[in-house]
Amino acid sequence: MSTQLARTLTEPGEAASKVSPRDRIIATARDLFHRQGIRAVGVDAIAAAADTNKMTLYRHFPSKDVLIAECLRQFGQECEVDWEAICTGYAHDPNEALKAWVRYISELMIEEADRGCALANAAIELPDREHPARKVIEEFKTAQRNQLVAWCRDAGYAEPDELADELFLLLEGARVSIQSVGTDGPAARLGRMLQTIIDHHPRR
Repeated sequence: MSTQLARTLTEPGEAASKVSPRDRIIATARDLFHRQGIRAVGVDAIAAAADTNKMTLYRHFPSKDVLIAECLRQFGQECEVDWEAICTGYAHDPNEALKAWVRYISELMIEEADRGCALANAAIELPDREHPARKVIEEFKTAQRNQLVAWCRDAGYAEPDELADELFLLLEGARVSIQSVGTDGPAARLGRMLQTIIDHHPRR
């Protein structure tokens, strides 16, 4: 949920009333899915928490599965803003872009410490490859991996695909580690480990 929308939803009176039922349903569902898990939350609970009813919910989303996919799509779009900011800010210096990405990821791990990445969590909870949310997850994660490859290639590394995969896998593993043993575990050294991998990869 975006900070602004979260703030609006918690404000009484006129500000909260201006949020459309669809946006209120999505924001509420995202919060519940994040805190309790996708499978643990039913449409009745979402409708009640969003101050609406199941009829309104189903008018906007034909099924819970469609709502899940839309929640994850919005989450992914918010993450893309951060990655695009790195691209824009370091458009002419891919080496600095990689360093900025390492700093960003290190900070993100702390922010995600409570429940981790919504997309990664959803991939575990939704094993059915035909679930509409699976396409959202795969497209988003693939796009992230491809962006890493582009940075590594533009920075002059000899094996950009291999380097990107090592960085990506370490990041995803850190997310799982934080959920298992907390931010004081191995993930506390994520930034240094990422930079070490980058520094030791051969250049063209």
